[in-house]
Amino acid sequence: MVDTNLNPVFNIQRVYLKDVSLEQPNSPEILLNPEQPAVEIQLGVDAKPVAEGIFEVTVTATVHTKIEDKTVFLVEAKQAGIFEMRNMPNEQIGVMLGIACPQIVYPYLRSNVADVIQRGGFPPVHMAEINFQAMYEQQQAAAAAPAPAPAEASPTVA
Repeated sequence: MVDTNLNPVFNIQRVYLKDVSLEQPNSPEILLNPEQPAVEIQLGVDAKPVAEGIFEVTVTATVHTKIEDKTVFLVEAKQAGIFEMRNMPNEQIGVMLGIACPQIVYPYLRSNVADVIQRGGFPPVHMAEINFQAMYEQQQAAAAAPAPAPAEASPTVA
C-alpha cells in the first residue's frame, strides 16, 4: 500500500558493468579478410527486486560480427544499475523499471561495448539510441495478448 502523504522516492544507488566478454575465435586469419563484416546487435532488459524498495535493472547487449558464416568477433555485455523506489504505485514502478532505469543504464553500456570492441583491435560499433518506451509497450502488449488456444482433436468415427 502506498502512503499518499509521503513523497515518491527515486534514487540511483549505483551503475556498474556487471559482465563483459570479447571473443575472436577465428583470429588472426579472419582479420586478413578485406570484406566488411555483417553486424547483428541484440538487446535485452531485465529487472529484479534486490531488497525492499531496491531494484537491479540490467541491460544486456550482444554484438556479433560475421563474414559469411565465420565470426569476426562476439561481444556480450551486461550493464546494471541499482535503483531505490519508494512510495510509488506498482504500475509506476513497473514503468520506471521498464523505461526510465534502462534509459539511465544504456549510455554506459554503449560506451563500454564500443570501448571493448576498440580495445580488441576493431573500429568501434556505435549502437543506436533505443526507444525504451516503445520496447516496454511492445512487451506489455505481448504479455497481455491471449495465448493461442490449443487445437482440439477431431473425434474419430469408426
